[in-house]
Amino acid sequence: MPMLDGIVCVDELEALAGERVFIRVDFNVPLDKKTGAITDDERIVAALPTIKHVAQSGAKVILASHLGRPKGKANPALSMEPVGARLAELLEMEVHVPDDCIGESPKKVIQDLRDGQLCLLENLRFHPEEEANEEGFVRELAKLCSVYVNDAFGAAHRAHASVDGLARATPVRAMGLLLKREVESLCKVLEKPEQPFVAVLGGAKVTDKIGVIEALFDKCNAICIGGAMANTLLAAKGLDMRASKLESDWLAAGRTLLEKAERRGIAVVLPSDVVVGENLDSDSGTVVKVGELPPGSMALDVGPATVEAFRKHILGAKTVFWNGPMGLFENAAFSAGTTGIAQALVDSEAFSVVGGGDSAAAIRKAGLEAKVSFVSTGGGAALELVEGKRLPGVEALRGARLPEAPEDMEGEG
Repeated sequence: MPMLDGIVCVDELEALAGERVFIRVDFNVPLDKKTGAITDDERIVAALPTIKHVAQSGAKVILASHLGRPKGKANPALSMEPVGARLAELLEMEVHVPDDCIGESPKKVIQDLRDGQLCLLENLRFHPEEEANEEGFVRELAKLCSVYVNDAFGAAHRAHASVDGLARATPVRAMGLLLKREVESLCKVLEKPEQPFVAVLGGAKVTDKIGVIEALFDKCNAICIGGAMANTLLAAKGLDMRASKLESDWLAAGRTLLEKAERRGIAVVLPSDVVVGENLDSDSGTVVKVGELPPGSMALDVGPATVEAFRKHILGAKTVFWNGPMGLFENAAFSAGTTGIAQALVDSEAFSVVGGGDSAAAIRKAGLEAKVSFVSTGGGAALELVEGKRLPGVEALRGARLPEAPEDMEGEG
């Protein structure tokens, strides 16, 4: 597959025993705002095959991730400690968590690891140099390891130090099992999708997905659009969406997009009915036709007729890509549209890819994750891949090395 040409997978690496293997994982898991407890451990679970493979190969395993947005400063509420505790439960083995990701603390922990043991470094984004891909920070990370593996698809679209710089600084580098599966599954949508191909897009902003929509014009037979981004397109067609969330400064561009789709013969399917509420905290909704929203109301979900229209397209497809919820799915009063799309994917015989983010959370919430072809762990990365962009975290695995080899840790050969 062209996108992975020249990239080695971790299961192709030989003689890992005794090596210090740095695995960039995506443990950016959601936390309960009050208790700090992990509310969804799917990203941790998804990385287990790679972690187990490396540990069972006899390597010293060094895991690293970011968590939340600490803005370059240490924040106890975003420590990796609870992630390490959950990982220890899943692996049924001890997980050492040093109090930093660079410096003497992780060096000491790694030196004390026996073959097959692992540690989880403290939050990478406690250092602003991580997001800046700063060379000095890269070299500090490089002192910790002899082999680099990227299994963090959810962060692969970021040219950060642990994603891009460290990969290029480490002579032996590879992709993890999850990263390989993510790219291979999305490439089935990208390269030669079996027709008919239907995309279902939702979420808040059309502007966030304009590149994706235009890229899909070259591949899709139909694009079904829900969520707040549909409000903008409906308003662009002249419908009064009342108090609904929309991008009012994007209406002219929305009309241009719809005209372009019509010229290309691509069916853009918009809601014919919506579920409205008074505000985001409403505990009940009312189904109305688009164009008939009561004054002051907000469209917070697609209606049953729209779900049925989208469902017909999905059931008639051979390939389906879904990214973005159909409404305010976190509120049970406005979750039926998103759940209906999830159920349609399950009922379809198509190869179906759920593009991470909120749509992945929604399909897990509905208990239907195991019944679709593939659920991505990376929303932003999946969208950029579908848009045709190259991902820094993938490209770095076959990219040029830095001219100087990284220094070994003190006490290591």
